[in-house]
Amino acid sequence: MKITEIRDKSELELNQLLKDLKDELFNLRFQHAINQLENPMRINAVKKDIAKVMTIIREKQLSDVK
Repeated sequence: MKITEIRDKSELELNQLLKDLKDELFNLRFQHAINQLENPMRINAVKKDIAKVMTIIREKQLSDVK
């Protein structure tokens, strides 16, 4: 997911995206635990996407304070 796509979303969309990504990460970890995960690198990609979304949410919170 590109950072520009994330920046264009509203706060509600970002919160929903964050929830969806966390659910996906949980499912990937579960699949990994029972050896059914085809692409283990997807876990790292989802973690990075979560970090990007959380960063943009924080940026928006800080810009609203000013």
